[in-house]
Amino acid sequence: MTVEASEIQERMNWLRTEISRHDRLYYVDARPEISDVQYDALWDELVRLEHENPQWLTADSPTQRVSGAPIEGFAKVRHDPPMKSLDKTYDRKDLLDFDKFLRSNLADASWDYVVEPKIDGLSLSLLYRNGQLVRAATRGNGEVGDDITANVRTIRSIPLSIPTDAPLVEVRGEIYMSREGFAALNREEEEAGREPFANPRNAAAGSIKLLDPREVAKRPLDAIIYAAGALKGVEFDSHTAMMRTFAQWGFKVPMWQRLCMDMEQVFGALDELEAQRHRFPFEMDGAVIKINQRALYRQLGSTAHAPRFARAYKYAAEEATTRLLGITVQVGRTGVLTPVAELQPVPLAGSVIARATLHNQDYIDKKDIRIGDAVVISKHGDVIPAVDRVELNQRTGDEIPFTLPTQCPVCGGAVQRLEEEVAWRCVSPDCPAQRVGHLQLFVSRSALDIAAIGGRMAEALVETQRVKRPLDLYELDLEALAEFRLISEDGSERRFGKKAADVGMALERARTFPLHRWIYALGIPGIGETNARTLATFYPDFMSLQTTTMMQSVADFYAALNKRPMDDATRDTIVGRAEMLAQSYPGMVLRDDPTKGIQQRYLLAIKPDMVKSVLAFLKTDYARDFFARMEALGINPTPAKQTTATTLAGLSFVITGTLSQSRETFEALIREHGGVLASSVSKKTSYVLVGANPGGSKFTKAQALGTPLLQEADFMALIAGEPVVPVVSTVVPEVVASATPTPEAHPLPTVAVASETYVQDSLF
Repeated sequence: MTVEASEIQERMNWLRTEISRHDRLYYVDARPEISDVQYDALWDELVRLEHENPQWLTADSPTQRVSGAPIEGFAKVRHDPPMKSLDKTYDRKDLLDFDKFLRSNLADASWDYVVEPKIDGLSLSLLYRNGQLVRAATRGNGEVGDDITANVRTIRSIPLSIPTDAPLVEVRGEIYMSREGFAALNREEEEAGREPFANPRNAAAGSIKLLDPREVAKRPLDAIIYAAGALKGVEFDSHTAMMRTFAQWGFKVPMWQRLCMDMEQVFGALDELEAQRHRFPFEMDGAVIKINQRALYRQLGSTAHAPRFARAYKYAAEEATTRLLGITVQVGRTGVLTPVAELQPVPLAGSVIARATLHNQDYIDKKDIRIGDAVVISKHGDVIPAVDRVELNQRTGDEIPFTLPTQCPVCGGAVQRLEEEVAWRCVSPDCPAQRVGHLQLFVSRSALDIAAIGGRMAEALVETQRVKRPLDLYELDLEALAEFRLISEDGSERRFGKKAADVGMALERARTFPLHRWIYALGIPGIGETNARTLATFYPDFMSLQTTTMMQSVADFYAALNKRPMDDATRDTIVGRAEMLAQSYPGMVLRDDPTKGIQQRYLLAIKPDMVKSVLAFLKTDYARDFFARMEALGINPTPAKQTTATTLAGLSFVITGTLSQSRETFEALIREHGGVLASSVSKKTSYVLVGANPGGSKFTKAQALGTPLLQEADFMALIAGEPVVPVVSTVVPEVVASATPTPEAHPLPTVAVASETYVQDSLF
């Protein structure tokens, strides 16, 4: 190795160590030493060096927390020792009985108790071999859980490596979502028209079970470690000593802990903790009381469900009854209308509550909430006040039912509800309440990728009237923008400076971006990245989007398809319109099994909700202004590659396994030849393209449905228009047979630690 190469490798190692140290300072210790700009400089240098020197890339590099494609399912992990739950009580008398039980079974021993907060999250197991994280798993049923390693690696407070030479260390704890993060996530869910999460635990559990680690990384997840499982090469005399060591290794451990000599002190600690419960950044619903001396754990053993050395004490849920005085409607940044309960002020969980979310109209209807009702409220996640139920026995008959307005309360524009959403939203893209959201989408990575304009800058540009509509960016005075002073969250000011030049360069670069990115940048409700790509295949350029001919033809097709009764004349109309669309727009119509009903025989690439959204958008002043300004700016993006080949028209594909080239290459081939991609196998899937090591869930579903399988050579022949004889998936092709084990040959996957010698003191 040359001196220069050695210096580069040494620099990379230093950067990894330094970035990991700063991650711990920020995410675990909450005492950062450097600014975000300085951190980003270290990160960018490491990314560049790893890209230039891939031979020295390591699995525990901070840059590798999010890597790889979406997973296709969760493998099973057998816990050894099992992950048991805790016996729980709301009654302090039960804790006295617990103390008596211990004293009768440990007559010759002495011990003290540890009291810690009981975090309401998702139980977690982390397995480290020789200091390297090799597996993360959920508790599941205690015996068997799900392997969630790829997702857990995205949680920045969990170290990818720990400073120990111990051959085996298994730590256990809780994945949770902070109150602040939960509130922010629910705001995003409601703005997207989706049902909000009921509480932080549900949000954390739903997030960690997403199949795409890149999506998990966007969720505000955190973890606290409070126990051990299998240990080899390291022992701990006490729980408190173990927690100190875990903290030194870089784990986030309980921030509040009390050591108690007897139950009288335990009760005092429970009172102290309850008084502080709302000051914690996470939801906690009680306390855990456990023996501190770990040597006694094995002596006490456990029941079938729980260890005998610990108990969970739960606090009573906090709620309050008050009067619903009225309901107002807020308009979010994506146009979603959110009803808000205006309440007679009432103290709850450490604060006075005068307003509470009612989420959406369905929520109001389901709970039969009316203005004037006596209602019971609580804080979801101890953060978001919400109306839980109505005290029906207190109704007088004067209560008034509520229905969301048919016009936007901010701009007076039309309000509509898309089929797949629970929310009603203002469909006017020029609504003042939505301007920040439009600008943020416009500059996002999937649209024009103007990284210099973050969330706070977008808000500032809109608030100061510098940008009313996204295309105003092209008319900004960049010199004046450089002098713009942005107020940070801490109240300090910073000059935008050289980032103004970055904005200018990004805007010029965006002029030549592919058509689908500009379609996405329009911010049409319901038109995400995938739908934008679909639309881009049917338009020659951006300006042609103004023409409603195609969309109206598709709308007419769906109108005929849904007409009742379905007589012969209607069937003839549907077939005729489908043939016309297929001839005018290759790839538009997917022909399904002719033996099925007429409504299943034709599936358009453009779905009904897309038609409604696009046609509604084109009627707005915002859309007309956008197209006029694009023409004035001389911007008219065209598809990067027009789809002229139609050998795959009418066919839908699912890809699984490793192919000779990247998955993106084959996805592009399918699109370029008129085919359609799907993420999962269904009855409508034409073929499954199979490579080495195919995903078990997709292959199993294909087997069950009898979906034809294509190997790579057959796929290329199909593109070339040559006849192929696909394998019906009930007969396993050779490439799959070598990569997909049968259940008999491979029983439930386990972690091979049972044959090793390790300490099994802690059982939860």
